[in-house]
Amino acid sequence: MNLTTDLEPNVITEQGLRELAEKGHTVEVLCQADPERKGPSWYGLWIMRTIGHDGQEKILVTARTRLTQNAIKVREFKTATGVISFLVGAGFSQASIPMKNGEKTSHRLVSD
Repeated sequence: MNLTTDLEPNVITEQGLRELAEKGHTVEVLCQADPERKGPSWYGLWIMRTIGHDGQEKILVTARTRLTQNAIKVREFKTATGVISFLVGAGFSQASIPMKNGEKTSHRLVSD
C-alpha cells in the first residue's frame, strides 16, 4: 500500500500526483473562477486532479491535509504562474491553463 496515493480514496498529495503522472495518469487543471489580469500577472482560481486509466479521479490536496476536525483542504492555485510552476516542478515540459470558469486542460508526461 502506498500511503501517498492511498491517503483517501479520492484525494492525492503533490508527491502522489507526481508518482501517478509518472505512471501515465492524466493531470487536469480545472478553472474555478474567471482569471483577471493585474499588471503582468493573471489571478484566478485553479485546482488539479489526476485521472487514472480506469477513470478514477483524485483531487490534489495540501500536504497539511488534516487541519481541523479531520478536514481535507483542496490545493488551490491563485495565479497562472503558480499553476505553471507546479506543473514544471512535477515534470511537465508544457503548461496549458484554462482561462474560463468551468474549463479544464489535460496534461500527460511523455516518455522518450
